[in-house]
Amino acid sequence: MASYRKERLEELIKRIIGDLLIKGVIKDPRIGFATVVKAELNDDRTIATVHISVIGGADEKRKTIKGLNAAAGFVKFHLGKEMQIKTIPDVNFVYDDSIEKGLGVVNLIDGLAKEKTSDDE
Repeated sequence: MASYRKERLEELIKRIIGDLLIKGVIKDPRIGFATVVKAELNDDRTIATVHISVIGGADEKRKTIKGLNAAAGFVKFHLGKEMQIKTIPDVNFVYDDSIEKGLGVVNLIDGLAKEKTSDDE
């Protein structure tokens, strides 16, 4: 069971990195339209795994994650400025396809609903 403090830190990391992406503070040209899905801290809170969703093709997704991982030190610096904790976690970015899977399920349900309404007519 995750502690309340750990959950608060994860939400804070998610918010700070999301703000950096929205404001365009990270100026790597490889980074496309990215959204922070969630942030997870390991048990000793030294590594933050940040799950990112990217809109675009496979090449765009790969470049964005590569650009974000290249800027991990810069992101850690900004986390240190914002967070009031003793040890700032190292940041690792990973691609998260849960939003795409969710859209696929919604499209599948919509398709089934359309088939059902066309069969009823």
